[in-house]
Amino acid sequence: MVTLKDIAAEAGVSITTVSNVVHNRKSRVSPERVKKIWEIIEREHYVPSMSARSLANDHSFIIGVITHLTPQNTGSTMSDPFLSAFVDSIEKRTREEGYYLMVRSVETSEELDALSRSWRLSGLILTGMFQDSFFDAAMNLGIPVVLIDSYVDHSDVCCVGLEDEKGGYIATRHLLEMGHQKIAFASPSIRSGGVIEKRLQGYRQALAEFGLPFDPKLIFTQEITVEEGKKLGHVLSERPEITGIFASADLLAAGIMAGLSERGVQVPRDRSIVGFDDNYLAQLTIPGLTTIHQDAEQKGILATDMIMRQLQHEPIGQKKVILPVRLVERGSVRKPCQ
Repeated sequence: MVTLKDIAAEAGVSITTVSNVVHNRKSRVSPERVKKIWEIIEREHYVPSMSARSLANDHSFIIGVITHLTPQNTGSTMSDPFLSAFVDSIEKRTREEGYYLMVRSVETSEELDALSRSWRLSGLILTGMFQDSFFDAAMNLGIPVVLIDSYVDHSDVCCVGLEDEKGGYIATRHLLEMGHQKIAFASPSIRSGGVIEKRLQGYRQALAEFGLPFDPKLIFTQEITVEEGKKLGHVLSERPEITGIFASADLLAAGIMAGLSERGVQVPRDRSIVGFDDNYLAQLTIPGLTTIHQDAEQKGILATDMIMRQLQHEPIGQKKVILPVRLVERGSVRKPCQ
């Protein structure tokens, strides 16, 4: 069986150079040498040994995507279309770099520590993080970390976020401009220092600009699932004074629309609704869902690049990136019936 040493000898380069080419680290290797090395690799059907890589580098070449917010009812995070699109973009980039991906929901600091040690993870991309003991445990693992949609105040940590408050503001303002006065805010539980709180702040800002008081009775919290959304849709069907709804996720908005329909309440004739994310569900609902767009794919690409730069000891550049949001109008909003 051919080895890196054999390939290096035939190509007239060092073993390190061959290893860099195999693992897509080609910035310091000339195109001619890269081509020659790959010709030998393909001719000899060389396949790199993951176990050998792991032992030589003292890590597994696995990047973990860890979410600390575990759904209580579904037990799975991958049911969220936004997370699926986000993880898909990470998988593509890590595969290009010769790494593998692990996706897990982790509830405790002890579980996170055991996971990292058992698999010797190379780096972590963390979603749903707050300034707490779980975050401290992640930082103490001694591996590169990138936070996603986190408002943890730590200057040395890489983070890819979103204009959450602006998104909440734009969504609510759109409903207000269409003439809605009673607007429900639907979301999972609202935790201080999280993205939902930021979106709620945007909701409140828009109300204030239109001279409307904030009413806690218009805040509805539950899990982000279709079934929970349908249950909320049933509740809102019995509240005719609420003509507008801002749902903090498209998955929740789709459930609400289904629940309203089951009770004979039509969107947008009887209720108008705006979602958040602009994933494929927004185009499948009838009518199409007006929503706040965010680029899940770009978020995953940026997070992976930050991890790779840390692993390869390259300058990271901007450690905190905030991606823009925008309103995408479809058919789920209209002026309320008089």
